[in-house]
Amino acid sequence: MKTQAKTLPDVYTRVTDKIIADLEQGVRPWVKPWKGSNAGGRITLPVRHNGIPYQGINILLLWGEQLEKGYQSNRWMTFKQAQELGGNVRKGEHGSLVVYANKITKTETDGKGDKVEREIPFMKGYTVFNVEQIENLPAEYMPQPEAVPAEPLQLIEQAEAFFAKTGIVVRHGGNRAYYAPALDVVQMPIPESFDTAESYAATKAHEFTHATSHQTRLDRQLGKRFGDEAYAAEELIAEMGSAFVCAQLGITPEVREDHASYLDHWLKVLKADKKAIFTAASQAQRACDYLFSLQTEAEQQAAA
Repeated sequence: MKTQAKTLPDVYTRVTDKIIADLEQGVRPWVKPWKGSNAGGRITLPVRHNGIPYQGINILLLWGEQLEKGYQSNRWMTFKQAQELGGNVRKGEHGSLVVYANKITKTETDGKGDKVEREIPFMKGYTVFNVEQIENLPAEYMPQPEAVPAEPLQLIEQAEAFFAKTGIVVRHGGNRAYYAPALDVVQMPIPESFDTAESYAATKAHEFTHATSHQTRLDRQLGKRFGDEAYAAEELIAEMGSAFVCAQLGITPEVREDHASYLDHWLKVLKADKKAIFTAASQAQRACDYLFSLQTEAEQQAAA
């Protein structure tokens, strides 16, 4: 009699359990890199062997791996890709999990005997290695020391230009940062009330992510999926959205401890639904992409 092989945890469970383990230690994976000494004062999006950035949940997974293992490089590749470039993964090195999502089309026969096509979503995990785990790669694939910008405030000025091009209304005053859906306005304390310009920009990115939920933008409705915890899920999306935006803008934000109160709610959401972190990361990525798409629209209008 054959002994049934032990079932491996599915991809959703493996990824969610990793995120939950971080949260239970009081650490938010989407802000961990900015607390790591290996980041050298800045953080960038993880990229594939060809320089194309990862998106969504893969950003969180590889940021966490980069911090935990102290990698200087943000570039990752598969075992086969390393071989094709003339490199080889060092003996004893362990890879990192990333996921691939897509849909397959299946043709079925309906009750009337007609053939219909149905899309079936699927997700699978695969293993990548940081280039620092690989020997004999061409020099251009290895990490190079980053030059420290002579004018760090210039980066923040670019961020302010980015926010302005979205067309989202910002008002200053009071001592709280929030997005008011009824007015479709982001309310911010005056910049001087923040410790650093980076903290101000990161907070603005958080509130702008909230603003993408408006019905005239992405019309993000979370009630059906998250029920009573929808407000916590929206904060989760805004935190990750801010991290994604800041990474693309080159901003190193400070961690907002005022959102630590959501920690228990996030754990409740993630433990109840193994796909919740994927949904939140996907929505955060969509919000980030949307804000960046408005840059092009603003530039086209200006040119016209």
